[in-house]
Amino acid sequence: MLTIAFPYLYGMSENRFASVHQPEDLRTLSQADLPEFVSYLRQQIIHALAKGEGHLGSSLGTVELTVALHYCFNTPKDLLIWDVGHQAYGHKMLTGRRADFKQLRQYGGISGFPKREESIYDTFGTGHAGTAISAALGMALSAQLQGIHREHIAVVGDASIANGMAFEALNHLGTTAANVLIILNDNTMGIDPSVGALKNYFETVKKEAPSTPNFFKSLNLDYTGPVDGHDVLQLLEVFQELQKIKGPRILHLVTTKGKGLTPAENEQVTYHAPGKFDPLTGKLNPAEPHQKIKFQDVFGQTLLKLAQKNKKIVAITPAMPTGSGLVPMMQALPNRCIDVGIAEQHAVTLAAGMASQGMLPFCIVYSTFLQRAYDQVIHDVALQNLGVVFCNDRAGIVGHDGPTHHGVFDLAYLRSIPNLEIVVPKDAQTLQNLLYTAQLGIKHPLAIRYPRGYTTLTTVSFAFEKIPWGKGQILKTGTTVAVLTLGPLTGVVETALQQIDSPEAFGHFDLRFVKPLDETLLHHIFTHYKSLIIFEEGVKAGGAGSAILEFAAANSYSVPVQLEGVPDRFISHGKTAKLQEELGWDTAAMIKKLSLLLNKTLG
Repeated sequence: MLTIAFPYLYGMSENRFASVHQPEDLRTLSQADLPEFVSYLRQQIIHALAKGEGHLGSSLGTVELTVALHYCFNTPKDLLIWDVGHQAYGHKMLTGRRADFKQLRQYGGISGFPKREESIYDTFGTGHAGTAISAALGMALSAQLQGIHREHIAVVGDASIANGMAFEALNHLGTTAANVLIILNDNTMGIDPSVGALKNYFETVKKEAPSTPNFFKSLNLDYTGPVDGHDVLQLLEVFQELQKIKGPRILHLVTTKGKGLTPAENEQVTYHAPGKFDPLTGKLNPAEPHQKIKFQDVFGQTLLKLAQKNKKIVAITPAMPTGSGLVPMMQALPNRCIDVGIAEQHAVTLAAGMASQGMLPFCIVYSTFLQRAYDQVIHDVALQNLGVVFCNDRAGIVGHDGPTHHGVFDLAYLRSIPNLEIVVPKDAQTLQNLLYTAQLGIKHPLAIRYPRGYTTLTTVSFAFEKIPWGKGQILKTGTTVAVLTLGPLTGVVETALQQIDSPEAFGHFDLRFVKPLDETLLHHIFTHYKSLIIFEEGVKAGGAGSAILEFAAANSYSVPVQLEGVPDRFISHGKTAKLQEELGWDTAAMIKKLSLLLNKTLG
């Protein structure tokens, strides 16, 4: 049941507000109209998201804020940044893209995050957290240098303020006269509940202000708040007062993630991105029956099982316990499963510190988020050769979140780091066995990458086997073309080889280890086959294929090598299957590529 009623849904108000497509249309409404328009816009978000894929809770919590911002400020001249960007669905609807929500996050449709190429109102792309204050300050300092007078507004929500980069930007901002307004959208939630001392401080401020010593004022930032972020008329008054103040300032808003839809307010983790649901009741549509288990759940159950026997194992995650399958371990072993908040750099160096004292930390980070801690991987872990296991979750193409979240760079950006070893399991059982083997003892830091999505397993078994370290696997012998694969693409190639003409011509090898390479296996391949083709779910430049080309050059092999991976461009958002088809990773495309290579080799 909704927390507010929508009597206008099919009445005159609906028709009147349906003509509000741009901020200038919004500004023609009277202030007295705005509470009703807020309800209308919230219902538009609910109905749009009920039909498909998207982030619901965060955008429901920012409707009043969105309306007040575009009503009071002169957007797009005044620059508005959303951090993180999944708060911005109302903003997108108010800036000419309401009809485009029919294809939200779909192939060829609009992005789920602000995107500069999409609209003049999207002033900065924000798919990762913690970037808005730095960007807004950069824009404001540029305006000063160019003699431009405008507002620069950064809406920082979903626990992004705790990101280290946000602290760095605040530290700089307080030393300037830059015209920046930071709106702290305090809803106590990221995807999972917020953690940390700063979150506790905000809770104290909300209860005891203004008697509590103010963190922001100590940084020379003008502070206003806490303010009810769901009172649109009060927000107008506050913004009008803040427009009279120049320089850096903070507005602390208190909001509710999922506001306006009772289930979304009560189950904020579930309704962060709930899938399809009934727009009137909020009840989730019955999930399509799926007997297979997700990689993340296999991982989480396996790590918990291992940790219960191996007391040195600790798990560290930067704000992703639910998405990474760690909730059972967090409940069973709370002192050994640590959520550090949106702080990837800290997560990595925390793991390094624990490894230096004899613990075995598993640092579980989405592949795309590990990019944010690259220096820490090099300087704090690899340089000191510390035994940290990086679990690169959601490696490869991830689908609707798009280019900010595809985990396609990790093989390339990790492969060049000395001491660091890299392994890519082809399936869930291999992932389990690698986790088991790693916890027996590692001599170097290790990265294990695995995808998002479902495995082939219906149950999780704990009958572990030790993996031969640094060794690939011969899956099929052949006469002419060697096919080398990594990760889940191995299964696609196996299917393709079962359907191809002249299957006897193809040998198939699961490379498994990118570093160290199985040189014995590679010498065998280069001396027994006339050509090679390598499939990897990552960028071709610098990836596993590049490593094999380097091996071939070092050993004076002249066998032709064809690389298949992500080309030198960012991959759009859309269904994973559609994107893999575009990249030529579906079975039909594999058969075509392999057949052409065989004909070329024999010709």
